[in-house]
Amino acid sequence: MKVFFMIKNKMLLYFISLVLLLISVVLIIGGGWLISLGGSFYYLLCGAAIMASTVLLVKHNAWALILYAGMLGLSTIWSVWEVGLNWWQLVPRLWVWFVIGLVLLSPWLRQTIIKPCVASWLLLVSIIFTAIVGIASLFTSPNEINGKIENTDLISVNPSQAAGEEWIAYGGTNAGLHYSRLHQIVPENIHKLKEVWHIQTGDLPTADDPVELTNENTPLKVNDKLYTCTAHGWVLALEPETGKTLWKYDPAISNGGTGTFKGWAHMTCRGLSYYDSDRYLKQSPNNAIARKVKSSPCPRRIYLPTADARLIALNADNGERCNSFGKDGQVDLTQGIGPFTPGGYYSTSPALVTKQLVIVGGHVTDDESTNEPSGVVRAFDIHDGHLVWNWDSGNPEHTSPIAKGQHYTRNSPNVWSITSVDEALGLVYLPLGNQTPDQYGADRTAATEKYAAGLVALDIATGKVAWNYQFTHHDLWDMDVPAQPILVDLKTQNGIEPAVIQPTKQGSIYILNRKTGEPIVPIDEVKVPQGAVKGDWTSPTQARSRLNLTPPPLQERDMWGATPFDQLSCRIRFKSLRYEGQYTPPSLQGSLIYPGNVGVMNWGGVAVDPVRKIIFASPNYMAFTSQLVPQSEVQKDETQASEGAGLQPNRGAPYAVIIKPFLSIMGFPCQAPSWGNVAGINLADNRITWMHPNGTSRDNTPIIPLPFPVGVPAMGGPMTTAGGIAFLSGTLDQYLRAYDITNGRELWSVRLPAGGQATPMTFLGKDGRQYVVLVVGGHGSFGTKMGDYIIAYALPKSKYEVFRGKIH
Repeated sequence: MKVFFMIKNKMLLYFISLVLLLISVVLIIGGGWLISLGGSFYYLLCGAAIMASTVLLVKHNAWALILYAGMLGLSTIWSVWEVGLNWWQLVPRLWVWFVIGLVLLSPWLRQTIIKPCVASWLLLVSIIFTAIVGIASLFTSPNEINGKIENTDLISVNPSQAAGEEWIAYGGTNAGLHYSRLHQIVPENIHKLKEVWHIQTGDLPTADDPVELTNENTPLKVNDKLYTCTAHGWVLALEPETGKTLWKYDPAISNGGTGTFKGWAHMTCRGLSYYDSDRYLKQSPNNAIARKVKSSPCPRRIYLPTADARLIALNADNGERCNSFGKDGQVDLTQGIGPFTPGGYYSTSPALVTKQLVIVGGHVTDDESTNEPSGVVRAFDIHDGHLVWNWDSGNPEHTSPIAKGQHYTRNSPNVWSITSVDEALGLVYLPLGNQTPDQYGADRTAATEKYAAGLVALDIATGKVAWNYQFTHHDLWDMDVPAQPILVDLKTQNGIEPAVIQPTKQGSIYILNRKTGEPIVPIDEVKVPQGAVKGDWTSPTQARSRLNLTPPPLQERDMWGATPFDQLSCRIRFKSLRYEGQYTPPSLQGSLIYPGNVGVMNWGGVAVDPVRKIIFASPNYMAFTSQLVPQSEVQKDETQASEGAGLQPNRGAPYAVIIKPFLSIMGFPCQAPSWGNVAGINLADNRITWMHPNGTSRDNTPIIPLPFPVGVPAMGGPMTTAGGIAFLSGTLDQYLRAYDITNGRELWSVRLPAGGQATPMTFLGKDGRQYVVLVVGGHGSFGTKMGDYIIAYALPKSKYEVFRGKIH
């Protein structure tokens, strides 16, 4: 029996030694590679120490434990020196070495192979030291900002900017605050919030759908109905208090005769638009058009943009087409656009209804070719659909409707996101995208260089430019202005100013006077990296607001992974890429783009509490890589030519581009968490007062769900209320969460049956209850679970108070 145990122990010893030898070889080779790139010496030295310990272990030499104890202790010191007491960065560096140390300290090894000695005690001390450091890091929050916003100098809210009992437009109103004056749900009672109804629309993904099939809709509550649209453009009118379907409309989206939607870039419906002639009659009782609409069969209308480039007017009462609008109730948005691939042009975002006009922009597929549809914005008559004006950023001075048979400027910058309007000033605000291709700009026109990736204010009546402000000069990073401009009156040192707040992908939050376009919060032109690819150029500076959520530049120590090995691989990749900070130009070598083109903020934008003077934001922090590929190489490589592996073809440009998230060999982000936060900005002093990681890894860990609170990205926007509550649901884990807007503390959460990549809304029901409604359908390219749910929450009937007529 004794012989048996000796053989068994020797086999275990050799197995452990083999594992340690393989580990040391990987570290030595990888560490040497990293040093050759100018990186840390740690991994090479660590590998050498483990190899030496392995050799001594095979020889039954107690120095194996002493050497390993020194390696573990020094690794702990090195880790703290690099990242401080940050649990999520310390653990991946040390846990493998910690576990190996426990194995080496196991009784069978100490007693049979290496007799108990001082070496064992030294290793025990090293293990305890590492454990103490790890435990201590649990009680620190180095990346959080803890504070509370307590503004006492409050101003009254402009009712035209904030939603009341209804939710009449995508952002609550056409000012886009995502704020409701309802205050029935407050921090003291939100724990009683329960689901009161849910429905399933029946619109689920099929095998013929594109990858980026998304459910991003924010419903409207108006006309005693709840209106929503699905990814395939179905419109449903629901009874707000029960979810009962009152009517449904299917636009029967055409796939261009292909029989499939697979080649399309996107398929989504972010929102609908509502028109009520009564409102305009009250404002302009002598308006002949409004009186005409009032007498028509469609005095109340829903406007639906479809994925096959139509704008459809529906009777808001019964879902029938308003035949007086355009031809048979629809306007063909392909008129004057020219040829494009199916799905390559349409309006993903809701149209803007204002002053007898319905104004609509359009999505244009990124990086497909240099001959894509125009980014024109058009204003149609609200009643009959005739074209009133068009603003083409490639031909900005000519806003009169183009003649039949003419075409708008091909490839001009587009407006794919949500627009806003100030009817008192007579201005509509457009968040501009870029001219494709995004990563190569040598052939862009002067008009493009002026208007792209900025905010443009147009005169409502004529479409003429009132002012514009560009946020990214000569954009080579796909820094489209992605979110709805927010119109709010702010108290400044100059008194109450009409402001427009513009969240951006690059992290800056620009605050301008919405009448003049002049900055209210200073904007600096900062020097940025130079050296674009041959034939192109870079702007020497870029505009950065002094109010921003832009992350600090990445360093090698910020590289992350689940283990030291994929962290080493990320360090090698980091040092192999071109990276000189934000706005590093795309390159043939491959460049690290941080923040990436998904943005710090995207179409979900931010929400503003105008009374408390707080911006609630959910910034994302994900790095991407961008590598230019000469077209000659693409043509030779059939794998790349198939447009797989993130390759965008850029036909007509000298370079294609490969865009990928910056991930480790195990599929985790290469930069350390948090990857998604919630943040509170005090508009009284324009400072970030609090910021916390948001969301867990529950739905993104293999095999079993592990809800680590690392902070995950969110795709979808927040909503705030006068009750001091902010709601957000867009995180990679499937939760709707509520927060105290003054300090960011999570107050309540509920598990969702699918991804909640949409923005919540709220309204007051006929029963006097405040409802919170969310579309829960998932997001194809974001990778969340797909579904077809619409869910409503409210306080229990016996627990709420009626606040009708008492909104803030």
